[in-house]
Amino acid sequence: MSDTAHAPAAPGSHAVAHASHPDSFYVKIWGVLLVLLVVSVVGPELGIRVVTLFTAFGIAVVKAYLVIKNFMHLGVEKKYVAYLLLTMLALMVVMVGGVGPDVLRHQGTNWDNVAAKKAVEAGLKAGGGHGEHGADHGAPAPGAASPGEAH
Repeated sequence: MSDTAHAPAAPGSHAVAHASHPDSFYVKIWGVLLVLLVVSVVGPELGIRVVTLFTAFGIAVVKAYLVIKNFMHLGVEKKYVAYLLLTMLALMVVMVGGVGPDVLRHQGTNWDNVAAKKAVEAGLKAGGGHGEHGADHGAPAPGAASPGEAH
């Protein structure tokens, strides 16, 4: 062990969180994660669907919990979690708001989304031209009786 492991740590520092567990604790958690990894790799090889689903999702959740609980020290950084979450959500809103209008359009000042235009045209042709930019919505289909005619 280094000399810093025995020195008193400042409150709120990373050393305080680490000092609460000996190194052997982290080695044991690593061993459990390694065993779960082996089980999650061997489980699907059995060919039993329930075992595959359990190993794929159940063990993944347990491994994620162990990593979050023991290695990420979220209990120490509680005051930062809300700040980071709000920042992440704000950046996501800015990104979606910034690219959304361009993604939803088929044409811009210096660009054309040719693939989207072709897909819309093919869809309109396949649907018989009905739609926002298709045939006249009020006109009867060719060969159809008008509303006043008897069949």
